[in-house]
Amino acid sequence: MRVAVIQMSPGADKQKNIAEARALIEAATAREALDLAVLPEMWTCLGGTRADKFAAAEPLPAPGGQGGEAYEFLRGMAVANKIHLHGGSIGERQGDKIFNTTLVFSPEGRELARYRKIHLFDIVTPDGQGYRESAVFGAGEEVVTVDILGIKAGLAICYDLRFPELFLQLRRKGAELILLPAAFTLQTGKDHWEVLLRARAIETQCWIAAAATTGAHRDGGGEPRYTYGHSLIIDPWGHVVAKASDGIGWASAFIDRRVTLKVRADMPVLEHRRLI
Repeated sequence: MRVAVIQMSPGADKQKNIAEARALIEAATAREALDLAVLPEMWTCLGGTRADKFAAAEPLPAPGGQGGEAYEFLRGMAVANKIHLHGGSIGERQGDKIFNTTLVFSPEGRELARYRKIHLFDIVTPDGQGYRESAVFGAGEEVVTVDILGIKAGLAICYDLRFPELFLQLRRKGAELILLPAAFTLQTGKDHWEVLLRARAIETQCWIAAAATTGAHRDGGGEPRYTYGHSLIIDPWGHVVAKASDGIGWASAFIDRRVTLKVRADMPVLEHRRLI
């Protein structure tokens, strides 16, 4: 299975973000015979005010129903390009709450999975900037996997990366590939992004495809915020097999199940685990 991680530089303008996503997906699929494309976290509306985030968020339909603009865009792009499409994450509106939610579509436009981000980013980064995701978003509760072309993929989002117990649960549910969209901050990303992704790959003996945002956007007060980018694909031994350059673009790699099976046969760590 050939996978591409799409690297975007979104802001609070939903229409502009959709146009950028369309151009990148079409360029990637025109260049390569992709089976799966993965978008980054909150690519429909990154930054802006709380009201901007609510305005960009969409109620999600029941299976088979008609969705909002971003939902139908994702479904349509999967069909038009004949790929599985992991929609990164978008704002899901439910009553007076919104959730940071992943959607996965088949090449026929069928919704295969949805996952709400479990761990919310409430910290102050080393440069003194504060982030309080829980002031806007609700937290998910369900650990989710999805079958894509015979490979079981686990779903996680950004800050989830720092919680290895989630990744262990995904492995125990049969995951061979973990898909992680992100908007990792520049301050934390330059020191932790690749280290943590490689660690999760090594611990779980899974491939990891992590699509990230890059560049600058503005928060609700107009202050610039910077995300790290460096979208990665990592094999089950922890090797980086593809990495996006700075700026918008994509990176791709072939997910080879034979590598997964060999790594797990040579070092059966799941069977050896005793404490968790």
